[in-house]
Amino acid sequence: MSNHSFLSGGFAPAPESADHIDIKQSYDHFIGGKWVKASARRTTINPATEAVIAEVGEAGKREINAAVKAARKAYDGVWGQMSGAERGKYLYRIARLIQERARELAVIESMDGGKPIRESRDIDIPLVAAHFFYHAGWADKLEYAFPGRTPSSIGVVGQVIPWNFPLLMAAWKIAPALACGNTVVLKPAETTPLTALKLAELLEDAGLPPGVVNVVTGGGETGKLLVEHPDVDKVAFTGSTEVGKAIRRSVAGTGKRFTLELGGKAANIVFEDAALNQAVEGIVNGIFFNQGHVCCAGSRLFVQESIADSLVRKLQKRMETLVVGDPLDKNTDIGAINSKEQLTRIKELVKCGDEEGACRWETGAKLPRKGFWFKPTLFTDCAQSHRIVQEEIFGPVLAIQTFRTPKEAIEKANNTPYGLSGGVWSDKGSKVFKVGSALRAGVVWANTFNKFDPTSPFGGYQESGIGREGGVHGLGAYVNLS
Repeated sequence: MSNHSFLSGGFAPAPESADHIDIKQSYDHFIGGKWVKASARRTTINPATEAVIAEVGEAGKREINAAVKAARKAYDGVWGQMSGAERGKYLYRIARLIQERARELAVIESMDGGKPIRESRDIDIPLVAAHFFYHAGWADKLEYAFPGRTPSSIGVVGQVIPWNFPLLMAAWKIAPALACGNTVVLKPAETTPLTALKLAELLEDAGLPPGVVNVVTGGGETGKLLVEHPDVDKVAFTGSTEVGKAIRRSVAGTGKRFTLELGGKAANIVFEDAALNQAVEGIVNGIFFNQGHVCCAGSRLFVQESIADSLVRKLQKRMETLVVGDPLDKNTDIGAINSKEQLTRIKELVKCGDEEGACRWETGAKLPRKGFWFKPTLFTDCAQSHRIVQEEIFGPVLAIQTFRTPKEAIEKANNTPYGLSGGVWSDKGSKVFKVGSALRAGVVWANTFNKFDPTSPFGGYQESGIGREGGVHGLGAYVNLS
């Protein structure tokens, strides 16, 4: 790269090596502490290059039955009878092994999912370990989490996780379930199964008793078989609202417990007294983190009318600095879209935005020729009725609207079927609390966005789901209380 390139704001490539990772050409299902040969297979690809990474199993009824049977055997024979202190030791061991192998897990996460290595390395994997550490501490203290009540484990838990945070979602599900004495059958997303399978290898190394955690891979039909299995006592799902509704219908009348963490269309509200430069960074983080593949992404921006022009100019200038490209390059801000299907969905909704009269602006970023990519994009002149305002795009696309009064901002923000998260930007604490408490959302951030911690509950209202994950509230989803 020439000196001129540095002067013009370019960066020399800083690729993370993949030489140290170990990915098999083919993976089977992890059932009962063993790798069980898959009767059918599918491929998983790198969305940045479209190259095949590995083959993975496609579980059918036989494999699901075997996994649930193994989980039931482990629950009745070992895990459900084990003391909380002993369970905690296993969770601590898993957390330490995750830390030891953090670099490998981060690289595989970026290769399989398309997210920038900086995010996998600095956010996803540290949080994965943190969730196991946190829940390890609760394993022998559950009676203190629920004063005056007696907690007991539920049994076998069927867990279905999405592709946007593959290993982190596995940790969100597995860690509290094990801490509370349950056993697990996990079904990762069909496009991002590799880190869940690497986690299964890690569980072997940790000496976790056979059958306590089982990992079966496959598509939507595999997930349906797991959710509808009669010997599953609880279902935990993170994914689309459409699938969440189907799951709720399927478990109705069965007596199964369930938690659903679904879609979102978060409102990010910026008042005229906010620190604008700080707000711009929060807006960028809110919508462009993980290519917008975030259920709580701040995909609707509400800006007070008096500062709208100034903020949009600042935002456009900041967006032009975002680096789109190789997820394994440490300079990259925006990686690859997870799949061809998701890219098609994003393009469809952006086209609707154009047709409905919103004004589109996108960065001048050059996109790689191979792989699935989309430029950071924003729309102005949006109306409440536009599809880009009402529907979850799940991509790097921001819809901007203006408001004059706090009341108008609240009314517009709450005019959505979702209710997962929101953000408020102001230097007036009273305004932050008043507006934040009026937003119908499970999580509201003040002068920041997308901050997560294992001790804090996360979840939504309305079509964003039922139940909470993380913190003491998340523990409650995995116990019976008497």
